[in-house]
Amino acid sequence: MSEFLGTTHHAHYRVYYEDTDAGGVVYYANYLKFAERARSDALRALGIHQAKLWETHGIGFVVSACNLRFKGAARLDDEIHVETQLKSLQKVRMSMRQIIGLNKVVLVELDVDIACVDQT
Repeated sequence: MSEFLGTTHHAHYRVYYEDTDAGGVVYYANYLKFAERARSDALRALGIHQAKLWETHGIGFVVSACNLRFKGAARLDDEIHVETQLKSLQKVRMSMRQIIGLNKVVLVELDVDIACVDQT
């Protein structure tokens, strides 16, 4: 999997009413949901199916650290773009960098550390 270091996965998501606050702006915690979806999509694109790993090998991934920097806001019906890049890979850890943007404007930057855990 080290051959995928530095590659970037691109995902697009529409902002729905359920994602926003009373003012029609994306509620801050929902950026974590968009980022999670994009990380799952990126892993799937690499051939890593998390449900299958859990069922067949008893292992899964958990977020061990996440650093977010908010720079702007998306609104109802916007189509946001999420870039996910695998930054480092070790035996039981990986780090990803994610950028959530709108029309080439960066809204949120995330640095996410992920650990591999087993069912026990």
